[in-house]
Amino acid sequence: MATHQAGTALNRDEQGAFHTRHIGPRPADLPGMLKAVGAASLDALMAEIIPADIRLGKSLDLPPAETEHEYHRRLRTLAAKNQIFRSYIGLGYHDTVTPAVVLRNVFENPGWYTPYTPYQAEIAQGRLESLLNFQTMVRELTGMDVANASLLDEATAAAEAMTLLKRVHKNTDAHTFVVAGPVFPQTRAVIETRALPLGIALEFHESTDGAYGPHVFGVYTQSPDDHGQLHDLTAMIARAHAAGVLVAVGTDLLSLAIVTPPGEMGADVVVGSAQRFGVPLGYGGPHAAFFATRDAFVRQAPGRIIGVSVDAKGRRAYRMALQTREQHIRREKATSNICTAQALLANMAAFYSVFHGPEGLKAIAARLHEQAIRVSAAVSGLGWRQTNTAYFDSIRFVGEPAQATAVRREAEAHRINFRYPAPGVVQVALDETVNEHDLQDIVAIFATVARAENATLASAGGVRGILPARLQRTSTYLTHPVFNRHRSETDLMRYIRHLERKDLGLDTAMIPLGSCTMKLNAAAEMLPVSWPEFSRLHPFAPVEQAAGYRQIFDELESALREITGFAAVSLQPNSGAQGEFAGLLVIGAYHAARGEGHRRVVLIPQSAHGTNPASATMAGLTVVIVECDDHGNIRVDDLRKKAAAHAKELSCLMVTYPSTHGVFEARIRDICAIVHEHDGQVYMDGANLNAHVGLTSPATIGADVCHMNLHKTFAIPHGGGGPGMGPIAVAAHLAPFLPGHPVTTPGAHASSLTVSAAPWGSASILLISYGYIRMLGAKGMTMATQYAMLNANYLKARLEPHYPVLYAGANGRVAHELIFDLRPFKQAGAAIVDESDVAKRLMDYGFHAPTVSFPVPGTLMVEPTESEPLEELDRFCAAMIAIRKEIQAVREGAVDGHDNVLKNAPHTAEDVTADAWPHAYSREAAAYPVHGLRAQKFWPAVGRIDNPYGDRNLMCSCPPIEDYDVPS
Repeated sequence: MATHQAGTALNRDEQGAFHTRHIGPRPADLPGMLKAVGAASLDALMAEIIPADIRLGKSLDLPPAETEHEYHRRLRTLAAKNQIFRSYIGLGYHDTVTPAVVLRNVFENPGWYTPYTPYQAEIAQGRLESLLNFQTMVRELTGMDVANASLLDEATAAAEAMTLLKRVHKNTDAHTFVVAGPVFPQTRAVIETRALPLGIALEFHESTDGAYGPHVFGVYTQSPDDHGQLHDLTAMIARAHAAGVLVAVGTDLLSLAIVTPPGEMGADVVVGSAQRFGVPLGYGGPHAAFFATRDAFVRQAPGRIIGVSVDAKGRRAYRMALQTREQHIRREKATSNICTAQALLANMAAFYSVFHGPEGLKAIAARLHEQAIRVSAAVSGLGWRQTNTAYFDSIRFVGEPAQATAVRREAEAHRINFRYPAPGVVQVALDETVNEHDLQDIVAIFATVARAENATLASAGGVRGILPARLQRTSTYLTHPVFNRHRSETDLMRYIRHLERKDLGLDTAMIPLGSCTMKLNAAAEMLPVSWPEFSRLHPFAPVEQAAGYRQIFDELESALREITGFAAVSLQPNSGAQGEFAGLLVIGAYHAARGEGHRRVVLIPQSAHGTNPASATMAGLTVVIVECDDHGNIRVDDLRKKAAAHAKELSCLMVTYPSTHGVFEARIRDICAIVHEHDGQVYMDGANLNAHVGLTSPATIGADVCHMNLHKTFAIPHGGGGPGMGPIAVAAHLAPFLPGHPVTTPGAHASSLTVSAAPWGSASILLISYGYIRMLGAKGMTMATQYAMLNANYLKARLEPHYPVLYAGANGRVAHELIFDLRPFKQAGAAIVDESDVAKRLMDYGFHAPTVSFPVPGTLMVEPTESEPLEELDRFCAAMIAIRKEIQAVREGAVDGHDNVLKNAPHTAEDVTADAWPHAYSREAAAYPVHGLRAQKFWPAVGRIDNPYGDRNLMCSCPPIEDYDVPS
């Protein structure tokens, strides 16, 4: 297994190699690092970390690594295979115009795409303010009381609406959910998939006119619906409420600029996609879904909600409210398994609204509506029947099947896609990019088929809207100054940068979060996501128009099969939690196909990620906890006892490997064998796959299925809280049960699952992982794994004399992450310093905190990744050692137990430069505790935030106008 030779410079062949850019430590650093950890070589260190019986005996069989230039040159040839037609397909996806200022300063800016989920709110104020703008935009456009900070996609948001309505419904005996009227096929499929394991019965009504009995707890409908028809739902919702039934509505966010919002009609939940607010199509994602509901249901809402609180000095401060990491805390009792959302894309949509403001959104919506009226009139004049009586921008034409076939042939000859949902039906969904030339082309296609010499297209401004009065919006929206003052690009650019400077991302410093693998998101991997050949392709365009994507998917799946050792891969799950859910459903489908659908017990170790029990509950499984010993390992005797006790009902074991404690458990093959003895399956959580690649694999340890967090191991950026991707890989016997899709694989859907709205999830960001694999190759990825574990063990060697390391292998080694135990600092009789104090104090040193109190309360879990150079590792060690001295001063009584640099951290520039300084310690000790900070200092935007205050005084939209204060 090739590694850097100690002390040597890069040879000629390595000069352009991508691994020299991706891996942080230099060859010259290796001897000193190995000496510090006490290992003779990288290979020797790996042999001490990974049990011998699970090590791979060969190198990965992957294509040769490419340089950045070679990769981009080859990728251009694949991009050229994608045919970018003008797609007027709709189905919840529309081409859009991303404002250049947003594209360049947000979408393509590492200051926005490299930060982590804002759990440490003091150094995430910019993102949090922008997400609050997103919530405000959604809340006001939908007419609802409160909105969250995004979900994964529209279909999963609809499924979350169903489960929320079930939770809040007063009649626990009501188990039926009604889907009323035409809804998007992908939404129906995801609702069906989500309902089945929960025992929710579904009824499908052709219209919204039906009555609802006492067995029904909720209804889902769309307006505009799958046909493009708008509905006044006021009477329907009133009728449902009278029967004790709650109502969720799917809608088009842009339409609500001119259409009466569902909230004003009485809806209980409103969902949809914010994609057309400046977020590229990307062949399906990533896109931010929205979820809005009533105040009464806010504490049951899924996902993240941004709230307003105050810091220690009473200054306004933003933070995640209510659901912050709640799936880790509540586990199987969580309201959802959501971990990753779509923060980056929600921020883009928020800035789109800031860019356009209410008048701009209204103008875009009104123009689209007028264009649809003009096309409807022109094509109807050619003999087609337009069936929508009230519509926004989507029209449905019905004619003879032969006519529709001819239209399709003529349209595709002009590189235009319409939707053809049934014989003789053509649907046209217009979008923001449509101009007069496009309208003329659309009408000309129908005219050609009708053999008409020309068709009359009314002039712009020559028609009046045809929305019924009851569907015309009269209420105001987006009245807050943030949506009305940033009209020049100079102003908006400065606002974006003003927010960006409040956040700490990987462009500033190491983010040493255990379990989160915050590694380099290389520019060479990111760049192609913006190429129009990838970004402007509609997810439901004919598959032959996406030959480039198809080849990339095939090659990526092949690589992931080789890396995991499994037989088949599904790229559909668009988050790690979705991957967990999908994997469990695959296992359930396998058992059901063998006539053992009664197997509904899942064994989960105490150390598991909180999403594991949450996903298991969502999949309809009963969770049985397996104990861990004092060293953090699974108690094999307890596992054996519980597997035997539940032998007839055992579905699977969910295991994270290496464990959440950062250790390769030596008996993992025995653990898997015990489960298999009782006809169970082994689900391996792939959160820690960064310690596998090239050295071991999920198949080698004996697992049957795993998900892969592409936003961790395979370099997709976390985006300030999303996007993510969670493909699953499975053994051959599970392959027939992988997810399908009702639009692109309708034949397979009858026996398959659908977990995401788009067939290949967030397809455009798969390019990032594809680039990571192709540019690193087998050797580079193996080296990345080795250096990830070297860096972790280097931190252990440097910091263990100062902080106890909670878990390690039998020979004292950790894998790619480690846990420092801060609980001794809380011992009785001494001044208390806790893990939160250390986390906040690290901000003063210019670092994001490690993972706090997970998986063990009172600890910090650290993962340095392979991308961090030795200088940054040493800088982190210097900070941690200095903080340890500060802790000791508190414990010894040398400083006040309450007024000290730890308890008052973080310190803002405003605090340090104020005329009054009320502390016994110096300003220098507060802000410049180590010399290196004088050259480069990151200032937290606010002091320590009062979380309980924010939960008691929940405010989830932009603060009142009089409190608003940003640079103009």
